[in-house]
Amino acid sequence: MTQKTFNVLVLCTGNSCRSVMGEALVTALGQGRFIGHSAGSNPIGRINTGALATLARHGLPTEGYTSKSMDAFRDRSIDILISVCDSAGKEPCPVFLGPAIRAHWGVEDPGHVEGTPDEIIEAFEKTFDILKRRVQAMVDLPVENMTKEAITVELDRIGTEIN
Repeated sequence: MTQKTFNVLVLCTGNSCRSVMGEALVTALGQGRFIGHSAGSNPIGRINTGALATLARHGLPTEGYTSKSMDAFRDRSIDILISVCDSAGKEPCPVFLGPAIRAHWGVEDPGHVEGTPDEIIEAFEKTFDILKRRVQAMVDLPVENMTKEAITVELDRIGTEIN
């Protein structure tokens, strides 16, 4: 019996930091069951070096990521879409029009943090840890046996209760 692979698209505005860390975590923690992708509504065209350094500190791959538009996924099959923009910080969230299950997991953008090198690393670690806990909770769900509505409810719960 073949197990379904769930394609998860993590969206933010610039596709340089949070969404890339989310993509890496979905793929790593998903262990073939979930495959991570990332995109942005207004991609900046490069990956944040702090995000790559954070991935490296946690032993995750740092190669192969690109800052790309969500338009690149217009004709691709996406099962789950997670936006990670920080609506509390008045950041506009992208709107993806594909037929995916949707959730919003707003997290602060560490790419805009100013301070000492240690303070900046701490901000990246905080964002990474939140995303890691949320992604782990998602991959622990028995999504193969859940309705789309039940998955949506659980993903929304994860985004509001897990910090």
